[in-house]
Amino acid sequence: MKLNLITLAVLIVGVVWVCLWLAPSMEWNGVRIEGAGIAGVSLALLVVARLQLGAAFSIRAKAKTLVTTGIYSRIRNPIYVFSAVFLVGIVIVSERWLLLLPIAALVPVQMVRARREARVLAAAFGEEYERYKAGTWF
Repeated sequence: MKLNLITLAVLIVGVVWVCLWLAPSMEWNGVRIEGAGIAGVSLALLVVARLQLGAAFSIRAKAKTLVTTGIYSRIRNPIYVFSAVFLVGIVIVSERWLLLLPIAALVPVQMVRARREARVLAAAFGEEYERYKAGTWF
């Protein structure tokens, strides 16, 4: 539970920082509003996914429990998916398109991590994980 609170606090501080960084010189238009909507929805889903993962969360790939409910019933790695979508939303709001370059570098890193986690989970949960994997996306 302590790790849940710490990671959520870091996430909230980061979002507040981004908002303060963007706010002073920004004029809102339709594109920025859509970007804010994308960022807001993906942030909410990211927080829900993190909470649903609960004690199974770890920085390094570990097989504590196999979470297959909630968002995890459809997406195996929702934290990776929604963090990338959130960052794209922030790029749209900021209209600083060069920020897409670090995101383009982040996605392959997340894919490597997801594969590593999949190997650990497959080794620990075997056929149960394979059934789960067959019914979910990324």
